[in-house]
Amino acid sequence: MAVVELDKAGFEAAIQDNDFVIVDFWAPWCGPCRSFAPVYDKVSADFGEILFAKVNTEDEQEIAAHFQIRSIPTLMIFREQIVIYAQAGALPEGRFRDLISKAQDIDMAEEKRKIAARQVGAGPDGTPPSGHG
Repeated sequence: MAVVELDKAGFEAAIQDNDFVIVDFWAPWCGPCRSFAPVYDKVSADFGEILFAKVNTEDEQEIAAHFQIRSIPTLMIFREQIVIYAQAGALPEGRFRDLISKAQDIDMAEEKRKIAARQVGAGPDGTPPSGHG
């Protein structure tokens, strides 16, 4: 699947309609972004089940502001509409591939349990705090 450029209208749909999305936040004037682009494109060709997308932070400042992008390039990985990775900096190809493999291995049911536990103040194993229950 080719890398897709996302605008405000397409961003939300891309995240909602795909279980695994990797977004590269970049800008045309950014040297490290331009250096990382061929790596991003090359790796995307080997993972057809993942949506690889780019957001031009110059054109899509609202998206960049929403995700508090302060430095570019920034990679963000969404699994089932949850941000599981967000970090600035270009990665060498091997580290990028390793990152994708680790992201694929995450148990999303467990991640959702952890998120739910944090939202209700439960312990990390999903049990209520002492004295409740």
